[in-house]
Amino acid sequence: MILLLDLGNTRLKFALLDGDAFVHRGAFGWDADIAHELATLWAEWPQPTRIIGASVVDTARETAVAVAADKAFGHQPVWVRTPAEACGVTNAYAEPHRLGVDRFLAMVDALAAGRAPCVLASVGTALTLDALDANGRHLGGWIAPGPLLMQQSVLGATVQVRPTQPGAVRDLADNTADGLASGCWQACAALVDRFADRSAAMLGGTPTVTLGGGDAAVLAPLLQRDVMLVPDTVLRGLAVWAKAHTHADHFA
Repeated sequence: MILLLDLGNTRLKFALLDGDAFVHRGAFGWDADIAHELATLWAEWPQPTRIIGASVVDTARETAVAVAADKAFGHQPVWVRTPAEACGVTNAYAEPHRLGVDRFLAMVDALAAGRAPCVLASVGTALTLDALDANGRHLGGWIAPGPLLMQQSVLGATVQVRPTQPGAVRDLADNTADGLASGCWQACAALVDRFADRSAAMLGGTPTVTLGGGDAAVLAPLLQRDVMLVPDTVLRGLAVWAKAHTHADHFA
């Protein structure tokens, strides 16, 4: 069994992989007492033979999770760092390590699952967009604030935009709360549609469009095209990676 760790900007997600199945899963926000929560939960889990992690957070949080894993299971995680090529996916970045490992692993999952050519959108703290062709070649992507971060940015940079209640997405809003929510969510939806339009020709004309991330289900109905919701792309990509790389010195 392999313990897989996904250290995202908002949450830590993890799963125990047994063969092709996730037999145990969990997640905590970073505001939780991570050391205590992991110690309590992992005390009940079977012993993994390997621990593999992907991280887009700071070294302090990586260290906290690594210490918890070592205490619970007696060995530390091996952290996957973004390569130039792996698992059939070729990174478009001239400096490969600058592409977020979460984005790379999502493409690894998409290629292994037969979804390429595709546009991959991840909707969370940030909105990331990537184009992956049928041969596993990453063509590039875009990065923007996610819908909630957009709203926080407006609130932080203005004096009079102070909604007194959460907003709803409407075609034509008649109050500040709905106007702010509608503008930010629709902006993200339009960006996904625009990216899919711009990359379609290079992807053969009709790429699959997938949505992942914590806010994917909210964004999906706002798009002008059919999309596929694909949860846990980082964990799924890690599972593919783990099967392809059986020795620890091949991971970093």
